[in-house]
Amino acid sequence: MRRSPRGEEMERDTQGVSRAEGTTTKADLVEEVARAAELTKKQAEAVVESVFQGIISSLRTGQKIELRGFGSFKLRQRGARVARNPKKSGVKVLVPPKLVPYFKPGKKLKELINEEAPAPEAASLASPAPPEE
Repeated sequence: MRRSPRGEEMERDTQGVSRAEGTTTKADLVEEVARAAELTKKQAEAVVESVFQGIISSLRTGQKIELRGFGSFKLRQRGARVARNPKKSGVKVLVPPKLVPYFKPGKKLKELINEEAPAPEAASLASPAPPEE
């Protein structure tokens, strides 16, 4: 179960997010934001685009982006190297140094991805939680 912004438990609905091929697209994210936040698709698209542009802008200025519980984005320097051009009979080509974006998943994201769903029998046999005071 996940929690809503108000702390209420919500069931996970991943039906609308994922494609049959197992790939989530930007359009899928827009649909999910529109559904979850009760926005029009146009408003949700503006939200998603704004988040992406914020990440890109921060990376361009050399800033690291930390999203607690999700992960962090940063730039890594890839050095110059000599490579071979496969289309021109293996001619050696100098590839200049460049910056590449890097994503490091957070601990909570790793845990959520690797957690196993409880078996239906185990969930029904579990003792009820003590009442909150």
